[in-house]
Amino acid sequence: MPEITYLEGIRQALFEEMERDENVFCLGEDIGKYGGAFKVTEGLLEKFGEDRVIDTPVSEAAIVGAAAGASHMGMRPVCEMQFIDFISCGYDMLTNYVATARYRAMLPCPMVVRGPSGGYVRGGPFHSQNPEAAFLHTPGLKIVYPATVSDAKGLLKSAIRDDDCVLFFEHKYLYRRVKEELPEGDHVVPIGKARTAREGSDVSVISYAATLWKALEAAEQCEREDGLSVEVIDLRTLLPLDDDAIVATVKKTNRILLVHEDTRTGGIAGEITARINELAFEWLDAPVLRVTAADVPLPYAPSLEDYVLPQTPDIVRGIRRLAAY
Repeated sequence: MPEITYLEGIRQALFEEMERDENVFCLGEDIGKYGGAFKVTEGLLEKFGEDRVIDTPVSEAAIVGAAAGASHMGMRPVCEMQFIDFISCGYDMLTNYVATARYRAMLPCPMVVRGPSGGYVRGGPFHSQNPEAAFLHTPGLKIVYPATVSDAKGLLKSAIRDDDCVLFFEHKYLYRRVKEELPEGDHVVPIGKARTAREGSDVSVISYAATLWKALEAAEQCEREDGLSVEVIDLRTLLPLDDDAIVATVKKTNRILLVHEDTRTGGIAGEITARINELAFEWLDAPVLRVTAADVPLPYAPSLEDYVLPQTPDIVRGIRRLAAY
């Protein structure tokens, strides 16, 4: 099989699910004739027509609201946020209505809200955010953030088939940078299960999305230069978290470094730290450490963006600090 990119994996999932289920349709800004800001939906309009690939007005609140209504009627809408930063415009609809619909009125909301997120692309404060933690404490939602081609495709297919609303974050830095051969057939990855991206025994790094690749680079450097065996866990799903996988790696290495691109204060690393303290504190031989973005809006300037966001040397320093305990 030829290698495909992260972006192409997402596109394949959309094509396959729309072919499999006529109730699946897409809506968003410029997703039709233009093919989306990053060309993720290119070709969908020609294949499925205007009734199933719908260009919308520039209103994220309207996109999410329309999708919610359609999902109540048995459809499975896939909403595209042109940039995930603007999901904030749909926050009220997602948290106050969509997330509570099943509990309040037994109304399922089988819908996906997907879009490009993250930095490392010099996009500045309006086009580089990672707002996943803003939704983490909202019961009724699921949050997925894949790092590989296989997971981008397999998790999106699972998200479309899920009977709850799934927020599907796609890291734009990975769109055309990572490639992979995928197996033939119906490739589906379950929501809620982390994976071990690299086996190790001395220190564990827990991460997701683009920083997972930096964690793998750091692990290789520490093995090469320091003789350290570093395990790397890819969360893949942020809500629900895979507590079993987190506890298992704590028990295995006894030293945990949490890495994410989101800001430090209120980021998911804090929640994971709390769970480790509750579930596996006695297994720790060192404090749980964090490598995250600084608590500032992301700058445009390349040198400043590099300073604010987690980089491989930052992760290397964290691993070495833990190994020294």
